[in-house]
Amino acid sequence: MVTLTAPEAPTVDALNETTVDLAASTVRELNQAIHNAVDRQSWTVTNPGGKHSLAVGINADITVTIEGHAGYYAAGMHQKGDVTINGNAGVGLAENIMSGRVHATGDASQSAAATGHGGLVVIDGNAGARCGISMKGVDIVVGGNIGHMSAFMAQAGRLVVCGDAGDALGDSIYEARLYVKGTVASLGADCIEKPLREEHLAELAELLAAAGRTDNPADFKRYGSARNLYHFHVDNSTSY
Repeated sequence: MVTLTAPEAPTVDALNETTVDLAASTVRELNQAIHNAVDRQSWTVTNPGGKHSLAVGINADITVTIEGHAGYYAAGMHQKGDVTINGNAGVGLAENIMSGRVHATGDASQSAAATGHGGLVVIDGNAGARCGISMKGVDIVVGGNIGHMSAFMAQAGRLVVCGDAGDALGDSIYEARLYVKGTVASLGADCIEKPLREEHLAELAELLAAAGRTDNPADFKRYGSARNLYHFHVDNSTSY
């Protein structure tokens, strides 16, 4: 195992496992190093200290483990590979994720997986407001509760909540599928409860298994778009 302490990030060598100590290296050096990484390498980040923008823009099939809390936008713009945060994450965890997997073992703040196009984001604890806002294909599994305005304008993908959901869930939702095990404080505009059919139970079981959970899919309710906002209605227009 090699510890990165030099002022300049090293080029990739023959070793498959690297440790970056953020008490001795900068976030810029960390991100440059993992941008230089090649497939099948393993990285461990120690002493993250809640720093922002950790492990962003990963575009190789690598594994990154952050041992501690991460600040804003951890694993943002994630394209490939697997990031695990053994702690909490700040605002914008895995924002604009394209594929791969991001896992926070603690809680996540606001806007987790916002605008995500693909991949899987797992949050073992709670997620704050606007979880999955404008999601475009990402799958999100939250072990605890989520805050208000989650899945606002969610276009595609699946959001699974094993706890409760705050106010205005799925406001102005398009075709994303929402599954909530607990209670929903209120539904947003054009979001309604929908039947939980066999196909939904099957996809929910797959998502829960992928997140390492054993919840019973039959305990969830499904929510989605009523599709009333898809079409122009004269009563919604304004005359000048």
